[in-house]
Amino acid sequence: MALNVAHQIGALVGAPIRAEAAVSSGDSTLAASVWQSPAPINCKIQKEDGGAEQRSHPASPCKSPIIGGGARPDLSAACLAFAAESDELLVHEEGGRSKKGGKGVPVFVMMPLDSVTMKNTVNRRKAMNVSLQALKSAGVEGIMMDVWWGLVERDAPGVYNWGGYSDLLEMAQRHGLKVQAVMSFHQCGGNVGDSCNIPLPNWVVEEVNNDPDLAYTDQWGRRNYEYLSLGCDTLPVLKGRSPVQCYSDFMRAFRDNFQHLLGDTIVEIQVGMGPAGELRYPSYPEKDGIWRFPGIGAFQCYDKYMLNNLKVAAEAAGKPQWGNSGPTDAGEYNNWPEDTRFFRKENGGWNSPYGEFFLNWYSQMLLDHGERILSSATSLFSNAGTKISAKVAGIHWHYGTRSHAPELTAGYYNTRYHDGYLPIAQMLARHGAVFNFTCIEMRDHEQPQDALCAPEKLVRQVALATKEAGAPLAGENALPRYDDYALEQIKEAAALNVGEKADEDDEMCAFTYLRMNPTLFEPENWRRFVGFVKKMKEGKCGDRCWEQVERDAEHFVYISQPLVQEAAVALAH
Repeated sequence: MALNVAHQIGALVGAPIRAEAAVSSGDSTLAASVWQSPAPINCKIQKEDGGAEQRSHPASPCKSPIIGGGARPDLSAACLAFAAESDELLVHEEGGRSKKGGKGVPVFVMMPLDSVTMKNTVNRRKAMNVSLQALKSAGVEGIMMDVWWGLVERDAPGVYNWGGYSDLLEMAQRHGLKVQAVMSFHQCGGNVGDSCNIPLPNWVVEEVNNDPDLAYTDQWGRRNYEYLSLGCDTLPVLKGRSPVQCYSDFMRAFRDNFQHLLGDTIVEIQVGMGPAGELRYPSYPEKDGIWRFPGIGAFQCYDKYMLNNLKVAAEAAGKPQWGNSGPTDAGEYNNWPEDTRFFRKENGGWNSPYGEFFLNWYSQMLLDHGERILSSATSLFSNAGTKISAKVAGIHWHYGTRSHAPELTAGYYNTRYHDGYLPIAQMLARHGAVFNFTCIEMRDHEQPQDALCAPEKLVRQVALATKEAGAPLAGENALPRYDDYALEQIKEAAALNVGEKADEDDEMCAFTYLRMNPTLFEPENWRRFVGFVKKMKEGKCGDRCWEQVERDAEHFVYISQPLVQEAAVALAH
């Protein structure tokens, strides 16, 4: 019985799938010898300025191998031809002149959080292998993988086990996929989409148990163990090393162990700087139902290390009375701004002299934390040929209020009167680092209007901030989405058509799609995704219409299906 695509590749979380052997150059020639071209499609394109219509060029022949007659090119052969076609489509011949359709936005795909097991081996190796093969065949640039501190340096300080990551990186290299490696210094479990639990290293947990103030703390004394408090960044609280030293040593060990892959296979190091790997405070923890969307969250500055720093800052400002605690009238995790005295729009404490002092201090502590870790990362990887990036959370709820309370509790001093993202962009620009931002797929009208959610306006603000600061901008979707509306929104956002001086060449430097799982490989989702990848690679100046792209995608999905079915059926026997 034939199996559908979800069973074929979707074995990623179930029974593994046998990977096809790589083809030789002769196999690629065989595949190329049986291509057929579909009828060309002409699509009208109306210029936005009302100018004359242009007719797009016919697409390059849609290269569909005929399955039959003894010719069975495998998925690798299809991959090579499909990728070559995608690159070819960036250039059209017009009157003897070549016309380039924009630089395009490379698409990466996030790997499952548990790609490496607690035993430091690749999880579901065979299924992982065939899934990577499928991603490459679709024209995906590469993958993003979490390199968990809690796995690699789990048992003892300075003792690193890279076992599973060595195998996974070699697998990516074999398939010709680039890798964005995330230095994940946070705990996995408790956030949206967390499908497994990976704690901090055992010896770190021991230290936190001995000194609970190493954990972020709210005003009610509740501890958060997702990420060590930045208040102790430079103190030797971890077996004689500071947290920043531990992060630096970990990155150095990664660099030294994978030196041979840096710049070629490993093209980006994303440095984790907080919960979920994001530069922020854990102000909206979902674990145990503490926070629920769209609550405002709570300030995380009540461990002794943060309070000591606050006291020093208040004394330096000539207001020692401000150094005893954070705001006491900022409500609770699930309040709305108008429920509180501090965040309300009229005479709210956020807009008072005390509020300005506290929010400046709270956000500057976060910026200093980012500065320390980025300085270490850039010095370690400066000659490695890799990009450095940092992830910033897309906190879009209550964005339409004056105080922007959820952003403030997370450490982004962004209000109606104060830009909180420009300082972050400027910090990243100083280090030549990429500003990676989430919620790119969301539209304003899809979100609860009573909570004044505005993800599109937030993305625009961030795009303008990075443009002003000169920091490259990359994007991610915050939640798994497979529909045309989300994919179209991503393409529009990636074009960076913002500001008075929007340029043809302004595009995101990369987009990372969340995430590789069985649902992605379901027939309709896979078809949309393949078309999405092709359109992103063409860039915003590409002159092919969406109908052409989808037709190409349908051909590719058709030719790849029998090959994956064959592997699945063989495995079932």
